[in-house]
Amino acid sequence: MKLWDKGYSEDERIDKFTVGKDRELDLHLAPFDVLGTMAHITMLETIGLIGHDELPVLLAELKNIYKATQDGSFVIEDDIEDVHSQVELMLTRKLGDLGKKVHSGRSRNDQVLLDLKLYIRYQIEDLTKHLTKLFDTLQAQSEKYKDVLIPGYTHLQVAMPSSFGLWFGAYAESLTDDMTMLAAAWDVANQNPLGAAAGYGSSFPLNRTLTTKLLGFRDLAYNVVYAQMGRGKTERIVTFALASIAETIGRLAFDGCLFTSQNFGFIHLPKQMTTGSSIMPHKKNPDVFELVRAHCNKIQGAPNTIRLISGNLPSGYFRDMQIIKEVFIPLFEEMKDCIDITAYAIENIEVERDVMKDPKYKYAFSVEEVNRRALAGTPFRDAYRQVGMEIEAGRFEFDGQLHHTHEGSIGNLCNAQIRDKMNRICDRFTFSEVNAALDSLLK
Repeated sequence: MKLWDKGYSEDERIDKFTVGKDRELDLHLAPFDVLGTMAHITMLETIGLIGHDELPVLLAELKNIYKATQDGSFVIEDDIEDVHSQVELMLTRKLGDLGKKVHSGRSRNDQVLLDLKLYIRYQIEDLTKHLTKLFDTLQAQSEKYKDVLIPGYTHLQVAMPSSFGLWFGAYAESLTDDMTMLAAAWDVANQNPLGAAAGYGSSFPLNRTLTTKLLGFRDLAYNVVYAQMGRGKTERIVTFALASIAETIGRLAFDGCLFTSQNFGFIHLPKQMTTGSSIMPHKKNPDVFELVRAHCNKIQGAPNTIRLISGNLPSGYFRDMQIIKEVFIPLFEEMKDCIDITAYAIENIEVERDVMKDPKYKYAFSVEEVNRRALAGTPFRDAYRQVGMEIEAGRFEFDGQLHHTHEGSIGNLCNAQIRDKMNRICDRFTFSEVNAALDSLLK
């Protein structure tokens, strides 16, 4: 059954091509399609398009369908075009002509817009839980190893003393900026497009403010043309946030590959977390970091892929947008898998505590000696020249102690302040408001 059926059969090859992967991907949207329909018909009852006695019957059956989406028994049948058609068909089979009323004042265009925004909100809430766990793991390791020094690098050349506290902590703070991006994506997704219909509104006296409240949206996407134009743009904004997360985790994974190599030897993965070689019996490869890096590079390409699909379209709906789902929907699980396995690796990583005792890192302390002399009264440029000449002559030695006290340095990591920053960003999300609205709708 197709919602646009006009009594003739379409070409089977065209049907197969145009449906594409929608049946498979729409299963992810099924619970949200049901929730959107529940809100829509609740609104239709208030304007007289659904009878007072009809609404409870429809809602009860929609709750049964919602349960099926949760227990895994919901399917989109082979001859059904998409999730919207499947839900309406199930209602019609059960309730007859009453089921045919639910599409009044709606188009599949604003249905899928709504489904995607509800799906995005759900996924962002879940994603924040995974990110918070990784953040906590990085901060815990930063505190645990805050006094263990490693060399810092510029141009991949030994530069100045760093520490595992700084290294772990840097990636924790990077996640705060990623969470800021995710909060911005949440704000964009948390606007109700329902009522835009095919992109030009409806002559029915729809109450879009009511559906906004019923679904827990913070605001409306008011202009119906722009609501439709938001298709693709919303997904691209969300994937920019995912790409930001992927950049942080991919960079951490690259460090992991570098620092586990024998040439560096700063960290070690437990042997159970490495892979071997088919011909070299000594190999213990950090494949987990390499695959995380590859997945994260792939995710960083998603915004551009979506832009190439939708970026040159004029206003109005076009079927091109269907393909965005193939790029977009799988990203969340891929991203969460990368976050979780990275947290697991970081939690179990083994740290080399005596890295800086190696003589090849001696010159990393040259800036410390310059600063020591400057604090003792030697002009900085003179101190710099003195130490430089001692290095060239092979006479440089440093037996002093590090005294880094400013905010964010080796001796003052500011992990508590970074945690406060993360908490303030997380407070921007309105998960509790959304969940209360949806719980009320289901009850």
